[in-house]
Amino acid sequence: MSALSIIIPIISIFLTPFALIVLGTIILASLGKSLGIRQRYVKILLKIFEWGQRRIRRYELETYGLADVSEEDEVFDQPVHLHGDEGIHVIQREIQMSASKGMVIPHVRSLESMNRDFELSDAMDFCKSGIEAIIEDEVTKRFSAAELTSWNLLTRTNEHKFFSLRLTILWWTGFFFRYMFLLPFRFILAFIGICGLIFGTAVVGYIPNGKLKQAMNNYVNLVSFRIIARALSAVVRFHNRERKARGGGICVANHTSPIDVVMLATDNCYAMVGQAQGGFLGIVERALNRATAHVWFERSEVKDRLAVARRLKEHIEDPDKLPILIFPEGTCINNTSVMMFKKGSFEVGGTIYPVAIKYDSKFADVFWNSSKHSMVQHILMLMSSWAIVCDVWYLPPEEKKDDENAIQFANRIKRQIAQQGGLVDLEWDGQLKRMSPKESMKENTRQEYSKLIKSN
Repeated sequence: MSALSIIIPIISIFLTPFALIVLGTIILASLGKSLGIRQRYVKILLKIFEWGQRRIRRYELETYGLADVSEEDEVFDQPVHLHGDEGIHVIQREIQMSASKGMVIPHVRSLESMNRDFELSDAMDFCKSGIEAIIEDEVTKRFSAAELTSWNLLTRTNEHKFFSLRLTILWWTGFFFRYMFLLPFRFILAFIGICGLIFGTAVVGYIPNGKLKQAMNNYVNLVSFRIIARALSAVVRFHNRERKARGGGICVANHTSPIDVVMLATDNCYAMVGQAQGGFLGIVERALNRATAHVWFERSEVKDRLAVARRLKEHIEDPDKLPILIFPEGTCINNTSVMMFKKGSFEVGGTIYPVAIKYDSKFADVFWNSSKHSMVQHILMLMSSWAIVCDVWYLPPEEKKDDENAIQFANRIKRQIAQQGGLVDLEWDGQLKRMSPKESMKENTRQEYSKLIKSN
């Protein structure tokens, strides 16, 4: 008996249930149904994380000489915090830095202190602000993954080290489960979802324009993106679905990862906006464009703000076209804050449909650090994580008021999204991730400080 004759039956034993699970997932996604398996899976993970954190707490207590402490003692009854560090600050700032005003010093000089010559101590506010920025910079830390206050059994959030035999066995079990079962299963689902999107929209492109073509395009998009979302074990909780974006409007949301599009597209259909690409992404763009109108810009147009605004305005003036999906931050932020919204999408008119997205960092680090990881690396990390869990809030639609300009309108929408998602509202430009601060920002600080120390 050859080894091949033994291996083939063993492989077939595993392939049959594996294929049935994939087929069942695709059928349920096509029908828009769920058996609740992902929700139960997430609940089980949460219990495992809590148990693991208690084991780590016990190890730390024994390491510091409290070996007599048992799991029944009250120290183990304390709540286990499994959230990110967005609410944790190393220092309490007295001096705030503002993108528009520069350094804001709460200290107000008296008339007597202002009527004197400059002293070396006058520069201490600058020194203190600089030291605070070195210790904890509220801007640049938004461009790196937020650290968890506890370990979720992923080496990317905390390097594995020996705490106990049971915890080590659990870590290795989770490692093999993620890479030997979840990763291939998710890869197959993602491949099927992407192929279905490409071929489905290509077929829809041959249907004459009308209600049938629109309905078929919506169905193909929803089913394809739901399959792709299940390839990430995504559990998305939508709130206030009656406020979903409609044709003739623009949907704006905070941006954490390219999969933001996937999360939102499982519940609604959108027209995409972006630069025309080549290669595989170009194939996807052309397939999408055959089925319905999207807004793809050539490289020469991207730098022309008026050309972009004109294309957007032409799109939203047709109520039969899909609502446009835009991320006004222009870059990915680590899901702890919302940074400056570019005013372009708020200048073209129409109704703005704000959306707040908040990911649960316990199960995966969803933030895409494009300066550290390529797109392929980022997707691989997501597909080998435990799950993607997030909340999506549809906020009330808004229109620009008569007494506000585009910048004020953008700031108002940003503030609403930050408040709903429990995110920090920052006025800094997200492009600081890639470039140095503008000279005007430094000049604002100089002017504000000169007003503070100048003599009457």
